[in-house]
Formats: sequence, C-alpha cells, structure tokens
Amino acid sequence: MIVSLAGLVIAGMLIAWLFKYIKIPELVGILILGIALGPFALNMLDPSLINIASQLTSAALIVILLRAGFELSKDTLKKVGRPALLLSMIPAVFEATAIMFLSHYFLNFTLLEGAILGSVLGAVSPAVVVPLMINFIDEKRGTKKGIPTLVLAGSSIDDVFVIVIYSILIGIYTGGNVNVAWELFSIPASIILGIAVGILVGFVLYLLFDKFNPRATKRMLIILAISVFLVQAEHLLDNIIPFASLLAVMSIGFIILEKRGKYAHELSGKLAKLWILAEIVLFTMVGTEVNIHVALKMGLIGALIIFTALIFRSIGTWLSLIGTDLTKKEKLFIVISYIPKATVQAAIGGAPLAAMKAAGMTSLPGEQILAMAVLSILLTAPLGAWGITVYGKKVLEVENE
Repeated sequence: MIVSLAGLVIAGMLIAWLFKYIKIPELVGILILGIALGPFALNMLDPSLINIASQLTSAALIVILLRAGFELSKDTLKKVGRPALLLSMIPAVFEATAIMFLSHYFLNFTLLEGAILGSVLGAVSPAVVVPLMINFIDEKRGTKKGIPTLVLAGSSIDDVFVIVIYSILIGIYTGGNVNVAWELFSIPASIILGIAVGILVGFVLYLLFDKFNPRATKRMLIILAISVFLVQAEHLLDNIIPFASLLAVMSIGFIILEKRGKYAHELSGKLAKLWILAEIVLFTMVGTEVNIHVALKMGLIGALIIFTALIFRSIGTWLSLIGTDLTKKEKLFIVISYIPKATVQAAIGGAPLAAMKAAGMTSLPGEQILAMAVLSILLTAPLGAWGITVYGKKVLEVENE
C-alpha cells in the first residue's frame, strides 16, 4: 500500500503542476487522476488503499477544516452570521425541491423517492469549496467583506442540514421507525453541540499550550490527533447524541485564533505544508469513488435534471444574500461557489440502494440515485472548482494591508 501511495503522490504532484501550467485548478486534475487510477477505470491502485479511502478522505478534511478554523475571526463571523445561516439551508431546499419534481416527471420517481434524490444531491462539497476559500483568505481576496468566510460557514452547516434531512426521508421510505421531531431537532442540536465541544477543547488546548509551551509541530500533532478522536466520536455517538464533529474541528481553530493569534498563525502555516499531501489524498480518493459507467447510465436526462436543479439552487443562493452589501458580481461568485458536489455525494450516494436492498424493496430507484450522485460529481466538481478559481480572481478585491 505504501508504494501505491507514494506513486499516487508523485503522479498527483505532476498532474497538479500540469493543470496549474495550463491555468486549470489543480484539484480538477487531481480529481481526474483519482477517477483514472481508481477501480472503475484503470484500477492501478492497491486495493488496500481503496479500502481505507474514506478514512484518508476524513483525515484530509480534518487538515483543511482546521486551517479554516484558524482563519475564522470573531468579527468576520459576526458580519456574515445571518446570510451564512440562510445559505446553510435555502439553496439546498430550492435544489432538492426542484429535483423532487424533475425526477418525478423524467424518471417516474415517486415524490418521496425524488425527495431522497434531492437530499443526496443537495449538499455542496466542503472538499472542493473549503480549500479554495482558504486560498482566497491567504491572498486576502474578498476578505474585506468576509466573502470567503461567508462561504466557509454556510457550506459547513449545509452538509449537516442535508444529511439529517436525508436520514429522515430514507427512514420513512424504508419503513423504519423515524422520530421526525427528534431528527429535526438534531439539526440545530448537532451544530450547537459541535461548536460548543470544539470551543471547549480549543480553550483547554490554549491553556495547556500556554502552560507547557510545546513546539508548533507538537501543537499541530496534538490538535490533529484530538480532531481524529472527535470525528470518531461522531460515529460512536450516532443515533445517541447529535454531534457535528467537523464543526467541532473548525471551532478548535477559531478559539485558538481568538485566544492566541500567534499560535493560530504558526499552526496554519504548518497545516498549509501538510495540505500539499492532504490535497492529493483527498481528491484522488474522492475520484476513486466515481464509477463512470454508472454515471453514464443516466445520460442526458440525468444531466438535464442536475443542471436545471442548479438553476433553482442558484436562485435560492441569491435570495439568501438579499440585504447584504455585496455587489452583483460578488453575489454571483457565491452562487458559483455553491455549485460543486463531491464529498457528501461520494459518501452517501450508494446508501439508498443499500437501504432499499436491506428492506427487501425494488432496487431500481436506488441504482438511479447512485448513478445521479456519481454524475453530479463528474459534472459539477470540476466545473465549480474552475468557476470559483477563475471568476473569484476576477471579481474579488484584494484587501490592502
């Protein structure tokens, strides 16, 4: 496995350089590399590496979300609070509703099956969006109005909202005992608990770092290890206590930035170096989940549904920004930032099919949902990444020191 990983890193760095040279976002090239080398194409990666793909993806997400936390200042969060909250729900609701009706008309889905498909496709991808927003923060593009932070905050909560809605719908569809009130309550509860735990852990770490003053590298390793435990805790507490672990991870960085900015900047610099490896791992592993043959089954009808629903999503995104001081071009940038899909779709795209089979139901809708999830990654992840990078550099103003 280690040889396969080493080869993947070298290939990823070469592809990243090539795509940067031809002025296409590096992550697009790395994602394509993962698709090409994965089990559904050339199948050149060690199977043991594929088997731990989800764990590698989770580790890479921890790295970039910690970096995001170290860039989230309290003043900026206050500025973007209301629109960030709206962005966490309204775009997904608009898109999922459109998919529900479009799939009913074009795929002969029931409205409930269409709603399940909408919940699978409704989440924006933190894997694509967060690294690009971090780049803009590093370049101080759009930071005067807190635009990258707005997208970071909204997209992070968006995933929690969509996954809970999916859990409710699939439970109802397969005849499970679903406490809808409890599930709806778990949306704000998981967000609040995740943030609270992260702040508590961050505060304790800040006190310990002040007392013992370990080197920056050791501080980074401690925070990474604790973040892994937090993510694992979410899985262990599943169906017991709602807990958004990735928000907890971001909150650790946030509280350390507030208490000791020097620590935060040192740690962010260390994580930026680690991200060189994590980026390759993250996007190749997401790519390995993409079964092109499954995606092609949906063909033009699937693409039509996805792009039509994105129009409705864009309307929802625009409406969420009413009352802000953003220009039309800046609002359009945020609309584009809410296009990419990858992480959530790769994670739960096949879950409806598994649930339907386990319940002894016909598996055709599940197969079509999986195909649509894969197709959405193929169509929107590269397009969204390219659009965010190119359009963002054109319209986001660089803040003067």
